[in-house]
Amino acid sequence: MLEEKHNIKAWFYLAPAMVLLLVFTFYPIFNAFFLVFLKDYNYLQGTWDGFTLTENFRYVFKNQNFAQAMTNTLLITFVSVPVSVIVALLVSVWLNSIKKLRGTFQTIFFLPYVTNAIAIGMAFAFMFNQNYGLINTFLGWFGINPVNWVGLGASWSNAMFSLLIYTVWLGMAFKIMVFLSGLQSIDKQYYDAARVDSTKRSRIFRKITVPLLSPMIFYITITSFIGAFKAYTEVIGMFGERLGPAGNDRALITVVALVYDALDRSGAPGALSEAAAASIILFGITLVFTLVNMQVSKKRVHY
Repeated sequence: MLEEKHNIKAWFYLAPAMVLLLVFTFYPIFNAFFLVFLKDYNYLQGTWDGFTLTENFRYVFKNQNFAQAMTNTLLITFVSVPVSVIVALLVSVWLNSIKKLRGTFQTIFFLPYVTNAIAIGMAFAFMFNQNYGLINTFLGWFGINPVNWVGLGASWSNAMFSLLIYTVWLGMAFKIMVFLSGLQSIDKQYYDAARVDSTKRSRIFRKITVPLLSPMIFYITITSFIGAFKAYTEVIGMFGERLGPAGNDRALITVVALVYDALDRSGAPGALSEAAAASIILFGITLVFTLVNMQVSKKRVHY
């Protein structure tokens, strides 16, 4: 009787969160899977011309921007995630080893997490400006001519490089916070024993720190991959609605941007189903890479 009473209380406390999840998470997912099978669905009239298995997916694949969007999304994911995880881990180890001004440095590295991503993107666009940006000023100290990173007619490679720098920096704050909490929970006896044996710092890092932090590394890697596949705000922050430098519009379009493009045409027949199809394609890709990471983690993660 007492256990049943506790279960009722638990469900009562969970109810608000469950309602929000059902309305804003699970229902949209199920609705997307439903819409993708509707042919020429008209959102305004609530009508459709029967059902289809592949037509909406074909619309997405035939989109002239699909190949570019997929290339950009995969590149952002497989470059920014490994680099940001490695850099965040090294910064966390350094922060954990210092005593003076540790709180100050932690605050500095935590600031991006509580700052608007669009505002930061605009700041990075200013930094990469060809004429007065900090990046070109720094390169000028070494005699390197100014590079057109994000300005009128900037190349895809230059614009992508600047975007990757911004994406890596933007994602580091949360990773550093998680790694620091993990480092502070490691028993100091492991490090004391290693120092007694005069073990090199590099070996301590590889044989003690990384294995004991492997659950955190796995968690950060999974969540970072999921977040990177949904890249969109970063591009808007640096390049605005053009999704690329002026004169090279939509050069940095992502898969999520394709979804928004279709949603902008939601009044047209089939547009909403096309957006659902693009979302499900992205969902499938994300799911595959998540499952692969989970299989790899079984041999690499030490709990």
